[in-house]
Amino acid sequence: MAKVFDRLTNLRAGTTDRYEVSKLALIIAGSLAVLLGSTILQVSFGAYPLTLVEAWQTVFDPTVLSSLEVWRWAFLGAAVPEWLTRQQLIVWNLRLPRILVGVLVGANLAVSGALFQIITRNELASPYILGVSDGAGLVVLLTLTLLTGLVPFLPIFAAAGGGLAFLLVYAIAWKNGTSPVRLVLAGVVVGTVFGSVQRALFFFIDDLGVAMSAQAWLSGTLMNAGWAEVRIALPFTVLAMALAFAVTQELDVLALGEDRADSLGMPVEKVRFAIAGIGVLSTAAAIAVAGLIGFVGLIVPHMVRNLVGSDSKLLLAGCLFLGPALLVSADVGARLALSPVQLPVGVITGIVGGPYFLYLMRKKTDLGEV
Repeated sequence: MAKVFDRLTNLRAGTTDRYEVSKLALIIAGSLAVLLGSTILQVSFGAYPLTLVEAWQTVFDPTVLSSLEVWRWAFLGAAVPEWLTRQQLIVWNLRLPRILVGVLVGANLAVSGALFQIITRNELASPYILGVSDGAGLVVLLTLTLLTGLVPFLPIFAAAGGGLAFLLVYAIAWKNGTSPVRLVLAGVVVGTVFGSVQRALFFFIDDLGVAMSAQAWLSGTLMNAGWAEVRIALPFTVLAMALAFAVTQELDVLALGEDRADSLGMPVEKVRFAIAGIGVLSTAAAIAVAGLIGFVGLIVPHMVRNLVGSDSKLLLAGCLFLGPALLVSADVGARLALSPVQLPVGVITGIVGGPYFLYLMRKKTDLGEV
C-alpha cells in the first residue's frame, strides 16, 4: 500500500493549495460562530428564561467547572451534586448536554455521509439512502420497545443493525464485484424494507407512552438528550472520527475511480468495505442517541465539497465542524420556533434540507457523481 500512496501523492501533487485551506478555515470559523450563537440561544431561552449574563455566568461558574464531583456526574454517571442550584441544574443538566449531543450527532452524520459518498462516488449517497440508518434504526427501535434494560448498549446494537443492513446491500449489489450504482439501488431496496418493518412494529406496542416516545425517536429528536446520551455517543464518536481521518489516503485513491484505484494496486472491495464499516459505526453512534435525522449526512458533505474540493482530509475536517453547527442551530429552531411546543429536530432538517436538495437538482446537470 505504501507504493499506492506514493503514486497517489505524485498524481495529486499541488491539488491541495492554500486557497482550499483558506476556504476550510472559513468553514471552520463560520461554523464555530453559528455554533456559538446557537449555544447562546439554547442556554438562555426556554421555559425557565435566563438573561445572557446569568446563562454564561452559570456555564462558566468556576465553582462548577473546578468540581470533580460535577465531572464525575456528567461523564461517569455519578450522583447529581446536591449543592447545585436550580439555575445550575437547568443549564448543566438540561441545556448543555443537549448541545453536546447535537455536536456529536451532527459530526457523525456529516462525516459518515462523506464516507459513503466517496466510496460510492455518488454525492446522493448517505447513510439513509444506503439502508444503514434504517437497519440501525430497526434494532434501536426493538431495543427501546422490548429490551429497555439494554439501552446503554444502543450504539453496539445500532452498529450491528446498520452493519447487517449494509451486508444485505452488499450481497444484493454483488455481481462479480460491486458498483456505486448497484450499491445505491440495493440500499434503497433494503432501506424501504427495513423502514416498513419499523412502521409495522407500532401495531404491537400497547403502551401509548412507549409508542409516542418511539415515534418521536423515528422523527429524530434531541428533546430528551442528557449526559447519559453524551456518555453513550462520545466514545464511539471519538473512535469513528479517528478511524475516518486515518483512512483519508485510501479515500483519495477511491475518489479517483475503481479502475484507477485498481491499477494503483489497491484492493478496492476490501478497502471500500472497511471504510463502510467506519461509516456504519459513525451512523450508529448518532442514531442511538438522536433517532433518524435526515438530510444532514446528504447535504453537509456536498456543501463542504463545493468549497474545499474533493481532498478527503479537507472534506472530513469541514464536515466535522459544519455538521454540528447545522444540527445544533436546527435544534434551536425546533425548540424555540413554536415555544412552548417543541418539534423534533428531524422535522427542521427535513424542511430545510428538502428545498436545498431541490435547488441542487435544478442547478446541477450532473448531480450524483462525485
